[in-house]
Amino acid sequence: DPDRLAAYGASYGGYLTSWAITQTSRFKAAICGCGLTDLFPFHAQTDITPSFLELYLGASPYDEPEAYRSRSAMTFIKKATTPTLIWHGEQDVRVPIAQSYELYWGLRHAGVETELVIYPREGHGLGEVPHQQDLFERTVQWLKAHV
Repeated sequence: DPDRLAAYGASYGGYLTSWAITQTSRFKAAICGCGLTDLFPFHAQTDITPSFLELYLGASPYDEPEAYRSRSAMTFIKKATTPTLIWHGEQDVRVPIAQSYELYWGLRHAGVETELVIYPREGHGLGEVPHQQDLFERTVQWLKAHV
């Protein structure tokens, strides 16, 4: 049903979700978990070796900054219209929490309905059962409200 589409992803799926909401308005709701949103700063903030993104993009951001900017959701944040729930683990070193804060504030600036949930003590994913239950309930409520 094209009138009831939602996007949901975490980690790389979060990257794809943040990308999708800045490229199209076809989704009625989105949920972005611990996603990459801005590749240039991510390059130097993650616990993954800096060569991680260089392998995919073929260059360092210091040599080819446009390769990073052109593939970052934040570059296109003003195009976003999809109501987006964002969640992140407070202690995430794989995808630093700043990536979700940036998406949240960018969406707010663009006038998009958004909510940011930070889970204490969590890393890259949710391990505590109460946090998993909370996210499940928030997901259901977000989708019921928007889809």
